[in-house]
Amino acid sequence: MSFPVDVVVMAAGKGTRMKSQRPKVLHRLGGRALAQHVIDRAVRLSARSVVVITGHGAELVEQGLSVSDGAALRFVRQEPQLGTGHAVQQAVPLLADDGVVLVLNGDVPLIGQEALQALLQACAGKYLTLLSVDTGADATGYGRIVRGDDGSVRAIVEHKDADATQRRITEWYSGVMAVPADVLKPLLAELGNDNSQGEYYLTDVVKHAVARGLQVQAITTSDEVQVAGVNSPVQLAELERAYQRRLAEALMEQGVRLADPARLDVRGELMCAPDVEIDVNCVFEGRVKLGEGVRIGANCVIANAAIDAGAVIHPFTHIDGEKLGVSVGRGALVGPFARLRPGAQLGAEVHIGNFVEVKNSTLADGAKANHLAYLGDTTVGERVNYGAGSITANYDGANKHRTVIEADVHVGSNCVLVAPVTIGAGGTVGAGSTVTKDTAPGSLTVARGKQISLPNWQRPAKQKN
Repeated sequence: MSFPVDVVVMAAGKGTRMKSQRPKVLHRLGGRALAQHVIDRAVRLSARSVVVITGHGAELVEQGLSVSDGAALRFVRQEPQLGTGHAVQQAVPLLADDGVVLVLNGDVPLIGQEALQALLQACAGKYLTLLSVDTGADATGYGRIVRGDDGSVRAIVEHKDADATQRRITEWYSGVMAVPADVLKPLLAELGNDNSQGEYYLTDVVKHAVARGLQVQAITTSDEVQVAGVNSPVQLAELERAYQRRLAEALMEQGVRLADPARLDVRGELMCAPDVEIDVNCVFEGRVKLGEGVRIGANCVIANAAIDAGAVIHPFTHIDGEKLGVSVGRGALVGPFARLRPGAQLGAEVHIGNFVEVKNSTLADGAKANHLAYLGDTTVGERVNYGAGSITANYDGANKHRTVIEADVHVGSNCVLVAPVTIGAGGTVGAGSTVTKDTAPGSLTVARGKQISLPNWQRPAKQKN
């Protein structure tokens, strides 16, 4: 844009119909707070600043929202809440006269980028411009767009204040407007509360602009989803499914194969290379990157992870990188029923089998832990075979310690490697061993009690009463 944009997000409402102690704008859709979606959209518009108007649960809202980069994020409070016009009046001291003010609602999370860009272009830094909706259907509950004989916008009339003729209008105001700050400020100063609600309506700036002879425009969309607000758990669930469906369609258009688009949940950012296949009931959280030809089995939960080309994640696997992240190498096989925790880094062709847990550990190319095992704070070399039921005992009750298993080691079943300890390259640890000291390369290590067999031994018999 040739002019700076300052975004005002209205987020002061209580949201009584949500039946929740949590402020409405902090309820989550796609893994992010409703108002966070709106802020993120503003950032992508290259907004100069974002001003969030808070009220109910103000401290929680202000703590729960952020901006990654670019725009400055500021908060103002509306106390008490006396209507939408009164809300925007609170932001006036933070709005520079040289910018265009874009007014958005914190409970309308799916407002489209293209629609906002079209709105700003129509505004052109000069005109009061509204985003309206017209699907030809009944618009009960919404403020109607009243146009003159020449098609120009003359007013917005709230549903409760509309007469019978006005209620038959199917074009309604979405709650989104763009207006130069130096035009908006005097219009806000003229607002009154002579209406059925006794509130200061932001929509009344239209009639005041018309009275001043200013041009008022409306850009119309028929896409109700992008302007849909959230007022109840039912509406939130409906919008969640619409959001997920749109994400699913976008992924399929990129070449991703989804077994069932209706059974996909993305609660963050999912990036997919060509020929990725995702089975049903998978959940992706945080930032997840899937390489070419990756296959994700049914009922997996994957968060904050990078999975390289050709890897297969079998069903019911749980991967959560949290802040440290998880990486899965090219051609690796993981699961079913495996768990990769923060800091797990798997090299190429690594095998992690059923009921294996890996945390803060690196497995080099070709290493295998196929059954019922735990690797915590461990460095595993190439081609290591880690036996079923074996664990690294990394915690002494106060501190964590690291285990090093060098290349080509074979660890038998049901072993305990007590950290800190190093198993030398090419060594073998016999099944059932508890290893507490470093072992030499190429050695066989057996650390277990000597087997004793007593012939003709009789088990105790139960006593008869």
